[in-house]
Amino acid sequence: MHMLNYPADAQMGQNVEIKDSVTLGEVLVIDTDRSFTGQDGHTITPTADGHGVPGRLAQRLFGLDLGIDHVYVLQNTVTVRRSSPWDEKSAAAVADVTASFLRFYPDGEDPAGSEEEE
Repeated sequence: MHMLNYPADAQMGQNVEIKDSVTLGEVLVIDTDRSFTGQDGHTITPTADGHGVPGRLAQRLFGLDLGIDHVYVLQNTVTVRRSSPWDEKSAAAVADVTASFLRFYPDGEDPAGSEEEE
C-alpha cells in the first residue's frame, strides 16, 4: 500500500478572513469573507441542533464553554449570543474558531501522523 506523505505544515482549506466584528451587549456579530449558508439563515441552540456547515460551526462555538446559547448564521455573517456581555478574550476565541473553521488541519497537527511510505 502506498501512503501519501504530507509535510508537517500541510493544511487543507483556508482561513476565513474576519472582516469586522461588533459586540452589542450579549450579542457578537462577526462579518467574514466566506459564505457559510445560502440565502436562508440557520438558527442553532444547544438544544436545537443545526445541520450542515452552520450546525458544525455552532457546535464548535458551543464547545468553547463561553455560555453561548444562540448562534445565527446567514451567508457570511455569524451572530452569537450569550448570557453575559462579551469581553475581549471571549470575543477573540469565537473569532479564532470562526477564522480556522474551514481548515481541515489546524496549526501544529501533522495530517499524516508519523507514517512513512511503505
